[in-house]
Amino acid sequence: MHIQKKISNFAAFYIMEYFGLISAKVGVATNQVAATVALLNENATIPFIARYRKEKTGSLDEVQIAAIANEYHRFLEIDDRKATILKTIEEQGKLTNEVKSRIENSWDLTELEDIYLPYKPHRKTRADVAREQGYEPLAEAIFAQKLPITQIIQNSKFKIQNSEEVLQGARDIIAEWISQDEQARNAIRREFTYSALLSTKVVKGKESEEEAQKYRDYFAVKEPLRRITSHRLLAIRRAEAEGFIRVDISPDSEKALDKLARIFLKTQSDTTYQVELAMEDSYKRLLKPSIETEFAAQSKEKADEEAIRVFAQNLRQLLLESPLGQKRVLALDPGFRTGCKTVVLSAQGDLLHHTVVFVNNVASTKTIQQLIAQYQIEAIAIGNGTASRECEQMVQYAIQNYELGNKTNNEVQNSKFKIQNSPQVFVVSESGASVYSASKIAREEFPNEDVTVRGAVSIGRRLMDPLAELVKIDPKSIGVGQYQHDVNQTKLGDSLQQTVESVVNHVGVDVNTASKHILTYVSGLGPALAQNIVNYRSENGAFPNRKALLKVPKMGAKTYEQAAGFLRVTNSDNPLDNSAVHPESYSIVEKMAKDLKCKVADLMSNAELRKQINLQHYVTDKVGMPTLQDIMRELEKPSRDPREQKEEWHFDENVHTMDDLQVGMVLPGIVTNIANFGAFVDVGVHKDGLVHVSEMANRRISTPNEVVSLHQHVMVKVIDIDKQRGRIQLSLKDI
Repeated sequence: MHIQKKISNFAAFYIMEYFGLISAKVGVATNQVAATVALLNENATIPFIARYRKEKTGSLDEVQIAAIANEYHRFLEIDDRKATILKTIEEQGKLTNEVKSRIENSWDLTELEDIYLPYKPHRKTRADVAREQGYEPLAEAIFAQKLPITQIIQNSKFKIQNSEEVLQGARDIIAEWISQDEQARNAIRREFTYSALLSTKVVKGKESEEEAQKYRDYFAVKEPLRRITSHRLLAIRRAEAEGFIRVDISPDSEKALDKLARIFLKTQSDTTYQVELAMEDSYKRLLKPSIETEFAAQSKEKADEEAIRVFAQNLRQLLLESPLGQKRVLALDPGFRTGCKTVVLSAQGDLLHHTVVFVNNVASTKTIQQLIAQYQIEAIAIGNGTASRECEQMVQYAIQNYELGNKTNNEVQNSKFKIQNSPQVFVVSESGASVYSASKIAREEFPNEDVTVRGAVSIGRRLMDPLAELVKIDPKSIGVGQYQHDVNQTKLGDSLQQTVESVVNHVGVDVNTASKHILTYVSGLGPALAQNIVNYRSENGAFPNRKALLKVPKMGAKTYEQAAGFLRVTNSDNPLDNSAVHPESYSIVEKMAKDLKCKVADLMSNAELRKQINLQHYVTDKVGMPTLQDIMRELEKPSRDPREQKEEWHFDENVHTMDDLQVGMVLPGIVTNIANFGAFVDVGVHKDGLVHVSEMANRRISTPNEVVSLHQHVMVKVIDIDKQRGRIQLSLKDI
């Protein structure tokens, strides 16, 4: 994330004040905010700042840096809004020094809009019509509540044809004044904050529609807005958008009117009665709808933020899923009618062969056996879609019969093909594989293959290296979020983009094997430079060291600084090139080696040598202990993949459909998605079950992530089966 806009002169004057506001909100020191913003303004990336600029930021992590960046972006947006408001009011000739000062000193967008409201251009209102009739002086006199109505009318300078019409016009003006009054608006906001209820009502005639049934839990909701959970609110808003329910947000009307009365009603007179009528009209017609819109937007924004946070958290876990590594893989995309598309991949992920096999077919079993033996397959990846279980059974049968030796099948027994080692079998999530198969990226990689082949390749590659494959797919298509189409798409995209960048740089990238797609996410790079790296590699061969990256077109010194630490060169003459030690710190490691009269490689391989290093000797005004400690950790385990190793795992062999389930069963499952209210678990019946948050532990937990992680293997107990609604309730308790 970069800070690209410039701030106005007056904003620059107040910038340190705003840094103080950011520091309070994020929970860090003001100088840390200032240092981080300065680095962001230099186009430093969040991963780079977090990893290599700890001395400047006080060791802030990526989350804190991102929060500072987001708040500073909000500051820039407020800055832009201030400029627009000031210009508009000035053009009207109404910009007083007092108004200007209030605007310049405000850092709250709601407050700014309240200040701006009386000057904001709007379509013609009832109050505008009344002003055109000349009723404003009358409205002012009534609003003052000092004289009786009769006297005010007698003192009027215009002719009154219809007193009720005139009074209505005056009330319309007063109602608008009340609706634009900051004190009144804040009073109603407080009522909304503490007492607003969200109520729903099913649209007449819609309750019996089939599509509406999934929303039937929301047909008659009535609960405090401040307590409603994010996922319930998003579900309600989706039901509203689809036309099944109507939603209302209202505080206690009597309390709200009482608050307004304390502000505007001054006496017990007929003028006060007119003000009271105007006040009630203002609340019902102007104030309440306006503040309701505010709170609807605020609650939706809050729910969006929570949903996006959960989505990003799930995506991070998915991207960090254990890789199998470079193995020869047989991958199958299961299917009944059209068969299982089957591909053979090299250890580098290249497509070697493809065919189609059918479940419960002897010839297909033989084909699998032959492919395993011919290509010396080390692992088998099976997509988790339709016919997954049946496909897995067929593959397991093929392997077991080869292992045992099928004496009744001479053709197989005497075949030239022979399985040396039994391959591991994995069920792999195929979410997003179909999206990849039809994408531009897939067409570029496999221009001569159809979508079925590309999809099977994606399944196989995802087993080998989930991260390298998933970066090719739009994160929103991976299926690890809730209500991803209902939240703010720009914020969701930014969050997911940041998550992918964070994970890619956390893991590190081999510059000589990485695709342009994963290189795109490396700190400081991007699509164009990633392509330049791939092109240079194709034309000149593998990069011999990190320095060679500077020969890539458009790779300037600043970009190299941002990217180098996250790029690995495995066979470099400098062993530090295959580590997370930044080139700017090579001299430090070299000095350590020189002081111990050894080579850098010796430091990396010999723990006893590293124990002799006194880090205090290498502290300078630019390099502090945080950087030195990072260097030591990297010397201990250079280029180690932070992801765990892949483990083989299988569903219960006796459970294939919901009909096979019984309450009380304890089954192996895999976590497929996590939401605030619980986790979805696949137990092998083509329908995920739900472990509600209340069924996760024998203790109170605040979030499911305290207990489970995405794609974790778990044992679950079946506690309820609703075949009619296709719902399975599971539990993690007492297993």
